[in-house]
Amino acid sequence: MHKPKVLYLPRWYPHRYDPMPGLFIERHARSVSGYAEVAVLYVHQDDKLHGRKMEFERFQDEELMQIKIYYKPYRASIPIIKPLVNIFNYLLCHYHGIKMIKQEFGRPDLVHVNVLTRLGLLALLYKWISRTPYVITEHWTRYLPHMDVFNGAIRKAVTRLVVRNASAILPVTDNLRRAMESHNLHNKNYRIIPNVVDIKMFDIRMSEKENEHKQFIHVSCFEDKQKNISGLLRVLKKLSVIRTDWSCQMVGDGIHLEMLIKYAKELAIEGKFVYFLGLKENDELAKLMAEADFQVMFSRYENLPVVILESYACGVPILSTDVGGIKEHLNKDLGLLILSENEDELLEKLIFMLDYHHEYVKENIREYAIDHFSKEVIGAQLAEVYKMVVRK
Repeated sequence: MHKPKVLYLPRWYPHRYDPMPGLFIERHARSVSGYAEVAVLYVHQDDKLHGRKMEFERFQDEELMQIKIYYKPYRASIPIIKPLVNIFNYLLCHYHGIKMIKQEFGRPDLVHVNVLTRLGLLALLYKWISRTPYVITEHWTRYLPHMDVFNGAIRKAVTRLVVRNASAILPVTDNLRRAMESHNLHNKNYRIIPNVVDIKMFDIRMSEKENEHKQFIHVSCFEDKQKNISGLLRVLKKLSVIRTDWSCQMVGDGIHLEMLIKYAKELAIEGKFVYFLGLKENDELAKLMAEADFQVMFSRYENLPVVILESYACGVPILSTDVGGIKEHLNKDLGLLILSENEDELLEKLIFMLDYHHEYVKENIREYAIDHFSKEVIGAQLAEVYKMVVRK
């Protein structure tokens, strides 16, 4: 059976300076590798390049061919020149990358864009030139009602053109689909395909902690506007006055990490009830998640965070705000939903989870993750879309 050749064009992707951005996109690509030959082309602006304007990296394993191109940003004193030159260089890198992939990989049967808009425009131009169809997976929260960052007449017009000419649009939640359509981003073939969880890495494990001490976890990018970690810390301060049989591990890195550590110290909970562990990856992160009694999120907006799916794979229930697409995959057997910004409700439900987290059935939570987010399930869904598009 002929496997279609699929070219992934991601806006975010793991790179040599940070292995985390766009990891969910790489997992999508790997999930469908059993059904298609997949090549990934990722372009990244790099301030650290010396001498050469571009630098190429090539990786090949049994699942993916990956080409990563780093280009030096253009510095100019005239404001309008800088963005124009950088856009040109960005497109030039993709031209060289696609040329390299066609020589080594072959002509793609399909282009899979991850995150609009500029790469969608590139895919549209490539379609007009070569008649190669494209699909789009969208992850971005910018379309959500209160974000107000999807603006500008030209950007909107171009995005609508790109979406209209795609063979399929694959948002990760139905909530994101509705948000996109509210901006007149119409396509006759919307399909919801969530992110992937590494079921083998994230698994149920025996806890080594003492049973009488409750331990929960928060994992995020530490961007306070979205994650509302300062609100969570205020509630944890109140919780520390009520009871002392708990600790919260704060896992991650981000632009507001230092500010939030300082705030926790001012609240006199850092190092006593709240512990900032920094960025954790792979098995180290999986171990921390699996040993938690539950995970807490107090976000103001989301799509469907991968950390929720990873907790499910570990059999760990979730306490989260009811924002974005989270409620599409959070029922009474998987955890609790609360209102965004409601600190009183968060405190109430934290106390409930501390007392009753053990009533959730770990095996059932993990089974939900396997049935909805495993590599095999998501790969088959993507393969179905590819088959539909390529045979047209």
